Amino acid sequence: MIHFLHTRIRVQDLDSSIAFYQKLGYLEKDRKTSPQGNQLAFLELPGNDHFLELTWSADYKTTCPEDLMHTALGVPDIIAYCDKLENDGIEIWPGGWREKFSSGDRKMAFVTDPDGYEVEILERA
Repeated sequence: MIHFLHTRIRVQDLDSSIAFYQKLGYLEKDRKTSPQGNQLAFLELPGNDHFLELTWSADYKTTCPEDLMHTALGVPDIIAYCDKLENDGIEIWPGGWREKFSSGDRKMAFVTDPDGYEVEILERA
């Protein structure tokens, strides 16, 4: 069986990106320097095999065009999760998400990390 192991994204400020993803629930599991000199941070969500690799390099300019890619998180209670994120200073979009959640079956929101990568949030029982 083939396993999907990790996703790597380039970041401008490793510490800022780590702090953002920790607010989403990720834990920093390892940090090291690659043979090419990149600074690497490996983040995981408890109970998941797939991890997120953040990569920083002084000679690499990070630019993430809008809507290029996104990751997605499934949470059991999207309102409680988004409330926590807002209390931690993270903007939830689209605006008016509380009202939209009360009238529809599909509960979906987004946040944007410091480099412009989108994270989709879906309610999953």
